[in-house]
Amino acid sequence: MQRVPSLYVAHSPKHGRGVFTSEDIPEGTILEICPIILIPEGQVDTIHSTVLHDYYFLWGDHEEEAAIALGFGSMYNHSFEPNASYFQDFDNNTMDFIAIKDIRAGDEILVNYNGIPDCKDPVWFNTDLNKR
Repeated sequence: MQRVPSLYVAHSPKHGRGVFTSEDIPEGTILEICPIILIPEGQVDTIHSTVLHDYYFLWGDHEEEAAIALGFGSMYNHSFEPNASYFQDFDNNTMDFIAIKDIRAGDEILVNYNGIPDCKDPVWFNTDLNKR
């Protein structure tokens, strides 16, 4: 697992817990390469009745499986104005998180859960955009 050393988990004013940085991170930096725990298609429905429901990603070419990203991977919070993005590497079973903007020391690192940084499609929990 590869990770920028300045990353840490702390209280997020809007999201409970989140991932932050103690140093400036330039755009294009690989923040973290997280191995995943693969959840097979036949077990995905079980997640919905567990605490893992809020921490998994859909996985696979047809999103038929699920994955829990290790490291800080499942701790990054959502934003429709993210400063990072993620790439699902199916060949290596990793999720790679990358800064898509310069991130300042003390900032929370946020990704768009839709998988595309500028996608404004509603997500499964309440946000200001989902209420419109």
